[in-house]
Amino acid sequence: MVRIALVFPELLGTYGDGGNARVLARRLEWREIAHEVREVSMDDVLPGADVYLLGGGEDGPQRLAVELLREGGLVERVRDGAKVFAVCAGLQILGERFAVEGDDEFPGLGLIDAVTRRGPERRVGDIVIRTGAGDEGLVVGFENHGGVTTLAPGIASLGTVARGYGNDGRVDGVRTREVWGTYAHGPVLAMNPGLADALLEDVLGRPLEPLPGVADELHLARVRATRPTA
Repeated sequence: MVRIALVFPELLGTYGDGGNARVLARRLEWREIAHEVREVSMDDVLPGADVYLLGGGEDGPQRLAVELLREGGLVERVRDGAKVFAVCAGLQILGERFAVEGDDEFPGLGLIDAVTRRGPERRVGDIVIRTGAGDEGLVVGFENHGGVTTLAPGIASLGTVARGYGNDGRVDGVRTREVWGTYAHGPVLAMNPGLADALLEDVLGRPLEPLPGVADELHLARVRATRPTA
């Protein structure tokens, strides 16, 4: 049984990132793998899960979410073996510190060695991230954020930026044993079935049989439409 927790969609659901939970559930269903999805509101006790999904959000809700997650024990659950897939604001609050509302910095959850500060301008537009070889190794999405995220030396990113900005204009997201993170909305797992399956393989601890379908065709069409010119 794969337990999926969609965390605080009323706080971290500004850009439709809750659709990532539906994608994971459907790809498990097609493979006849038992699963359940729990939508966790801010008034709920954080349940046990195999993977927690955090989405994008505005500054005020972002600060509230980090406090609720700290009190709810997300850090302890991850240290016990759970995974986190985090997008944009969800990624920022997993670091050591993050900035909102100007230059004020606030403590994050400390699950990744990273700091997010406010950048000189807001980054809005298509993003393309290279995570592997060929078109299949390109992750496509849409970014809308004002943060600049700096990973500590030795902390791996999700991939390098081929188009857009991501963390700092060079790399996007983070990839550790416990945490997958990106600035790509979309929802990103709907636009990138290969990324969805890679996450599920990490959660399950085993490879999955390929699941070719229209999602792969749509991914490649989006890659062609957003392919970097350089």
